[in-house]
Amino acid sequence: MASTLFDLTGKVALVTGSTKGIGRAIATELARHGAQVVISSRKAPACEEVAASINAELVGQPGGAIALPANVGRKAELEQLVASAVEQLGKIDVLVCNAAVNPFYGSMRDLPDEAFEKILGTNIMANHWLVNLVLPGMIERKDGAIIIVSSIGGLRGHDTLGAYCISKAADLQLVRNLAVENGPHNIRVNAISPGLIRTDFARALWENPELLAERTSQDPLRRIGEPAEVAGIAVYLASRAASFTTGQNFVVDGGSTI
Repeated sequence: MASTLFDLTGKVALVTGSTKGIGRAIATELARHGAQVVISSRKAPACEEVAASINAELVGQPGGAIALPANVGRKAELEQLVASAVEQLGKIDVLVCNAAVNPFYGSMRDLPDEAFEKILGTNIMANHWLVNLVLPGMIERKDGAIIIVSSIGGLRGHDTLGAYCISKAADLQLVRNLAVENGPHNIRVNAISPGLIRTDFARALWENPELLAERTSQDPLRRIGEPAEVAGIAVYLASRAASFTTGQNFVVDGGSTI
C-alpha cells in the first residue's frame, strides 16, 4: 500500500518567484506531488512557459499549474494575484514566499536608501502583505501551510550582503510570529534557509571553478547545491508529513553553517 504522507492532491499552492531557480524547483515538485500550483513572477511569458512545462509533464496526473504574473513589491498586484488564484482554483492551501531581491553589494556604509528600502519592501513587507491576503481563507478552513524562503545569510553577518541578510533574518522572525498567532487555527508557518545553490543569485561564484572550489572547500559536502535539493523540504512542509511542524527554520546548505 503506497503512502499518502506527502500527497498534495487537491491542494492549491501559490509560489512567488517561481519562474527560475529555487522557486521553479519548488513549484514543480509541489505539482509532481499532486498540487495545483500558481506560477507567479513579474513577467507573464516566463510564468506561462513554466506552467506549460509543468502541465506537459503531468498530463493525466493530478498536479498542474496556471500562470498569474505579479510584482510582489506592489500591494495592488498581490491583491489581484490572490483574488485571481482563488477565482480560478477555489482556494489557496499552501503559500510559498520565495521572491526576493538584492540590488546592492558592498559595505552598508555605502548602501543607498533606495536600495535598502527596495530590499526591505520586497523581502519582508511583500511577504507580510501576501500572508495577510491568504490567511482569511486558511483560517476559515482551519488548515494551511505557509513557507517563507529565507537564507543562511539571515543567520550570520556578511561584509557585502548586509541589507539582504538583515531582510532574511527578519523573515525568520516573521515566521515565528506568524506561527504563534495562527497555530490555533491549524495554520503552520515555517522557513527554508538555503545555502549556496546553483541559481542566478550565486552565478558569479559557481561560474568560476576556482572561486567555487574555495567557497565549498570547508563545507562537509564539498559542493554547491542544486535547486531541486531545496524543493523536497517544501514538499514536506506543505504536506501532511509536517502536520506537527511549525515556527521552524530548515537549513539546506551542505553543512556550511556547522
